[in-house]
Amino acid sequence: MTETKKQEWNSNLAFMMAMIGSAVGLGNIWRFPNVLYSNGGGSFMIPYIVSLFLLGISFVLVEYAVGFKFKKSIARILFSIKEKLEPIAWLILLIVFLITTYYVCVVGWDFIYIMLSFTKAWGANPDLYFANNVLHATDSVSGIFTIVPNVLVSVFVIWFIAWAIIRRDLNDGIGKVSQILLPLLCLIVVGIVIFSLTLPGASIGYTQIFTPDWSALTNLDVWLAAFGQIVFSLSLGMAIAMTYASYLPDGSKLVDNAIIVAFSNSGFEVFNSIGIFSILGFMALTSGIPFNELVTEGTGLAFVVFPQVFNIMGPAAYVVGPLFFICILFAGITSVIALLEGVCYSISEKFLIERKKTATVVCIIGFLISCIFATGIGSTILGVFDAYLNNFALLFAVLLECIIFGWIYKFDDLIDTLNQHSSIKVGKTWKAVIKYILPICIGGLWIQGIYSTISTADGLSISIMGILTVVLIVVPIIFAKLPAINKNYYKVEN
Repeated sequence: MTETKKQEWNSNLAFMMAMIGSAVGLGNIWRFPNVLYSNGGGSFMIPYIVSLFLLGISFVLVEYAVGFKFKKSIARILFSIKEKLEPIAWLILLIVFLITTYYVCVVGWDFIYIMLSFTKAWGANPDLYFANNVLHATDSVSGIFTIVPNVLVSVFVIWFIAWAIIRRDLNDGIGKVSQILLPLLCLIVVGIVIFSLTLPGASIGYTQIFTPDWSALTNLDVWLAAFGQIVFSLSLGMAIAMTYASYLPDGSKLVDNAIIVAFSNSGFEVFNSIGIFSILGFMALTSGIPFNELVTEGTGLAFVVFPQVFNIMGPAAYVVGPLFFICILFAGITSVIALLEGVCYSISEKFLIERKKTATVVCIIGFLISCIFATGIGSTILGVFDAYLNNFALLFAVLLECIIFGWIYKFDDLIDTLNQHSSIKVGKTWKAVIKYILPICIGGLWIQGIYSTISTADGLSISIMGILTVVLIVVPIIFAKLPAINKNYYKVEN
């Protein structure tokens, strides 16, 4: 059996919307404000901007160039470079897939909160409500046998939505959805930010962004935090950019596109932070709670702090609340479909399984794994997955990609590919960044991630991380060893 004709984006706009949609996710909405505040406020923007150029744009360009040049899945690309590298591709895809399984669960929690926000059903104590009524959280291992029905249903809904999009052709699915959801997301965010600036005490919050702590610039941890934010915010190393760029038609301006995507993503999270901080400033003024106690990240900000804010906001909360949670939903869905695309593409290309069947199988397996997070101890397991996969596994994958494309592959070919049609050119400086500076930065982040993950781990966490390690070693080897059904898979053309 031979492969079918490869799909292409029907316009550069579709590609851009899909790429920006993949980058704009939960990390932009609830991670960046805390990272910004905790690392010097306004002065954090200096290492952040340096990281954007040095790490973010540089690595995105690598993924664009590789995907566009080979026009294959990451598994086939690494096989083409060197046969023994194929297991690394499946390792990256497995990491991405496992991240997706718990990411879907968090989006599912948000789906529940969209419903709750119309009546403020979380009551006077959102913290207790989230733990007891939504998660039914327990620290007991026996909680694995207790299914939480509302979470299970919401997780199924998100997986179903993802399946319905991914199974369709590229432009009818990802392309069309991204072009609808991303503009809607931006409009809602603009509305929320404008409204937030009118709230009493808004200046208490947004001035944090413009009030620098210059001493933070001499702190290595601040610079590592900036690098880390760029890695997670732009989804570096997840093969998303590589996959999406492989669908680009000839003549595309790769460097121009990469810069637009990177700045759009960063602009979104900075602009969104103005709204987040303004609302928290209102909360600080109204409740008397110190601002630093309100600034948190992740589920604490979205499902505890903001419901507290909506409780004291008055009638406007019945509009702002649902819109806030709809923002998270839209950002989550565009990220989920991006995470799944690379996985589905690699499987389809190697085993010649049509897109619909691949999407169905991948989503069913993903849902079954996500069911683990829909149990009484699910939120605890989710935290371990997140810490291990993001702080250790993903950074390791990014480091491997830097080494492969910077040292093993003929790097000058990538420079030619990028410069062929782009208005902005790259050269030896970019090459030096990829070969030397990037591995050092990622290596520092990786070491820090290993330390933070291990130093905070308990017995249950170590057990789960041990299982994940075995899975991440065994499964990629199996997928690499399985013979390809596609007769062209083993042809090295580049």
